Amino acid sequence: MTTSHIAMFSIAAHGHVNPSLEVIRELVARGHRVTYAIPPAFAEKVAETGAEPRLWHSTLPSPDDDPEAWGTTLLDNVEPFLDDAIQALPQLIEAYDGDEPDLVLHDIASYPARVLAHRWGVRAVSLSPNLVAWDGYEEEVAEPMWAEPRKTERGRAYYARFHAWLEENGITEHPDPWVGRPARSIVLIPKALQPHADRVDEKVHSFVGACQGDRAAEGGWQRPESAEKVLLVSLGSAFTKQPGFYRECVKAFGDLPGWHMVLQIGKHVDPAELGPVPGNVEVRDHVPQLAILRQADAFITHAGAGGSQEGLATGTPMVAVPQAVDQFGNADMLQALGVARHVPMEEATAEKLREAVLTLVDDPDAARRLKEIQRDTAQEGGTRRAADLIEAELRA
Repeated sequence: MTTSHIAMFSIAAHGHVNPSLEVIRELVARGHRVTYAIPPAFAEKVAETGAEPRLWHSTLPSPDDDPEAWGTTLLDNVEPFLDDAIQALPQLIEAYDGDEPDLVLHDIASYPARVLAHRWGVRAVSLSPNLVAWDGYEEEVAEPMWAEPRKTERGRAYYARFHAWLEENGITEHPDPWVGRPARSIVLIPKALQPHADRVDEKVHSFVGACQGDRAAEGGWQRPESAEKVLLVSLGSAFTKQPGFYRECVKAFGDLPGWHMVLQIGKHVDPAELGPVPGNVEVRDHVPQLAILRQADAFITHAGAGGSQEGLATGTPMVAVPQAVDQFGNADMLQALGVARHVPMEEATAEKLREAVLTLVDDPDAARRLKEIQRDTAQEGGTRRAADLIEAELRA
């Protein structure tokens, strides 16, 4: 097909950018000109795919900020995205002036992308890095969650501001379905991780599974010769300020015969806070996660969408200790699939963590289920199918 200009839009967060990168790389390899609107912190990562970064400045907390910057309530969590979108839109209008794309791709958190697609009169396709709304989602999840905040003055002001911004840009739809019900969506997770998958409209949402690539740029990892079993512990990139939890992990697996533990602690914890660390524990602020999981026997994870599907793709049994947002639902899904144990943070003692990991690693049913899910996920098509579906939207 003739080459086109495709514009991708995302926010500066690893869990939102990483899932799309292999798809972007594939579109570039197929000869399309891809621009990727992203804050400067991720420009290098985007440029490595062959796409051209279009830089804009964000007001959202950065991945290096303290997670407490996100606040604690639902409105604390959502208001920054609207504030950021309103200030980003003029920057993005200017960045694309005279170079409007043929198709808009966007992360679920990139509100300006949807507005721009409407202004330009081009199709918009959501690249969802996590679960999507099923038939009945609003009644079962969204309405109960929003019932109290909607009654407050602050909640009403949030919606009024959102409505006004959309109307200024010629959009009359209510903000909730506008955000949560895209016209077309490619879902970058395995269908196994989607709650109520049988109630998802697959004319809108296409599950393509993990689009992981080789991740060579993240670096490699060598399993120590002395390690009979390898455990990776990672709470992702955002919610990592948990020194007490890491101390429990050291207590659980430090000096455990035959085990080697890789403990990712992020940037907000000083290794000194962990106390004495035995020789079989490798403490890192950042790890090449996929490279380690391909050699690991178990994974203690926060159950973010990225980590959950990497665990499934590599067939690694997981202990899920969720921290925020969709991670609690993912933890329950993984446990229901028979490949993980969900251990709430307040119950994550050394004894409980050790018991959960050792039981799972020796569970033949978990190993069998992981093999089945690995096989099913591989058949979802991944990166190539995602690119095929995007090209079909261009033809349409």
